[in-house]
Amino acid sequence: MLNRSQDAAKLEPKVLSEAVLGDFRAVVGEKGIIVERNQLQTYECDGLTALRTLPAAVVLPRSREEVQAIVRICARHRIPFVARGAGTGLSGGALPFASGIVISFARMNRILAVDIPNQRITVEPGVINSHVTQRVAPSGHFYAPDPSSQSVCTIGGNVAENAGGAHCLKYGFTTTHVLALDVVLPNGEFVHLGSPAVDSPGYDLTGVFVGSEGTLGVVTAITLRIVKRAEAVQVLLAAYNSIAAAGQTVSDIIAASILPAAMEIMDRLSIEAAEASVHPNYPACEALLLIELDGPVAEVDVHMQQVREICRANGAWEDRLAQSEHERLLVWKGRKAAFAAAGRLAPNYIVQDGVIPRTKLPIILEEIGRMATATGLRVTNVFHAGDGNLHPIVLYNASIPGQEELAVDLSIRILHLCVDHGGSITGEHGVGKEKQQAMGYMYSEPDLDTMQLVRCAFDPHQLANPDKLFPRPRLCGEKSGPYTPHPLEVAGVAEYF
Repeated sequence: MLNRSQDAAKLEPKVLSEAVLGDFRAVVGEKGIIVERNQLQTYECDGLTALRTLPAAVVLPRSREEVQAIVRICARHRIPFVARGAGTGLSGGALPFASGIVISFARMNRILAVDIPNQRITVEPGVINSHVTQRVAPSGHFYAPDPSSQSVCTIGGNVAENAGGAHCLKYGFTTTHVLALDVVLPNGEFVHLGSPAVDSPGYDLTGVFVGSEGTLGVVTAITLRIVKRAEAVQVLLAAYNSIAAAGQTVSDIIAASILPAAMEIMDRLSIEAAEASVHPNYPACEALLLIELDGPVAEVDVHMQQVREICRANGAWEDRLAQSEHERLLVWKGRKAAFAAAGRLAPNYIVQDGVIPRTKLPIILEEIGRMATATGLRVTNVFHAGDGNLHPIVLYNASIPGQEELAVDLSIRILHLCVDHGGSITGEHGVGKEKQQAMGYMYSEPDLDTMQLVRCAFDPHQLANPDKLFPRPRLCGEKSGPYTPHPLEVAGVAEYF
């Protein structure tokens, strides 16, 4: 079991030689490198704050050429590197490596090209997600993937984790909207993957790279597909006395051949926290179902009437339609604030993102409730109900001895429950450092061997985000069988695996 204790998980950085640091300074300048301990602490974790490691250095390139030069230095000296955007990830995907560097894209935040006639935009990896929509909104377009952290998360991080969001039920995840990538491979070679065409011929190497969590190389530019905004948008809030009834409503709406832009469920605890945080005027209920329909006016009107009937048939005692753009935005403000608002419920919490078939929603939610009760902890649920992407938030107090271990165990057992019912251990947060052991529960050793072949084809020396994804260290060329110590373990970080 992964030890989330900050003291146990925190590894000290190894000092790079002055010659190597001088090589990095020659590329990015004195102001483009960070080596002071107090400044390195800014980069010691991502949104998974229970795991912390100080990197040996942080470099901040301004261009693809500088990224290439940095990666070539790493390849020459066998220095591990971790690419980092805004650090909002929740699985430890951007956790530094103690003997390596962090390549921060804070200074590569330019929108490079906007092509409205062909519905595409090209950006650097440090561009904030919501800034893409802001740039194309005057022409009536938007960028569909909208994670809850969209006001701060970056496109590069979204590509690494294949980020989703509320509107991915209808419009798809990040991979659906990435047309092409400029990539620096771990040996410093530059390659261009994909094309401006929506469906280019040949192997889908772009699809291989999206969601690879920074283990195959470093993205330096991304061409995205943008979408025309619908003629009409309507948002409905439906209040229920049970979360199972809300979950059944989701299945019934899809079964009626209606495809909403988004369907989200929040339970009582998350409703109360969001209400206290941003005051979205939610009804006080055990479960709240948010449904957004978009499309032609006539179609939306007809489907919304059907949706309201389905909600009532499943026991909704209030179904409220947002009456203005302001009300609609307020509804989503409450939903997107749910994770941060959970801090009002407990001093500490773990957010998971298992996936299950929609039809299993009532069963799984009931079982999570039983598991939480048996553990003596509270779990609040807020999730993308339309595509079965759960976000159970396990609440605990780390100052109480043993409670953190209980919370970690419960969160992993919830992921196992998802797998047992035909689902997955992650929908959009990624595996990172947190879910490595759960990968071994979901996949067999031959499956993991095949994944390793892909990784080694891109990065034979495993310098790119080297200690992530796999449930145990694997050398390139290694097959399943007797355990062989990994060089990184020999280097003194065995407790990390």
